[in-house]
Amino acid sequence: MKVKISRNAAKVLLAELGKPEHEGKKLRVFVTHRHGDHAHYGLALNTPTDSDVVVTTDKGIDVILDKNEPFLDGVRIDYFYLPQEGFQITNPSRGNRGDH
Repeated sequence: MKVKISRNAAKVLLAELGKPEHEGKKLRVFVTHRHGDHAHYGLALNTPTDSDVVVTTDKGIDVILDKNEPFLDGVRIDYFYLPQEGFQITNPSRGNRGDH
């Protein structure tokens, strides 16, 4: 499974993961809901389970993915400051290039 994290997103995520209260936690990307040929995604900090795979990104961030969820393979995590600050998770490999 593959995950891509933009430079802006990595900066924000590394700061959050570095906090003492998140020691031992990893970033989880999950499907919040799906319809048609695409899904919507969420983020959380927690620990992997037996049904997960941990992917290490080129930014040095370990990401937990449910190995049984095909919509997670190829996700991209971005962080934008404008027009509204926050994360955007898409899956370009599945044709999902943003919210609608």
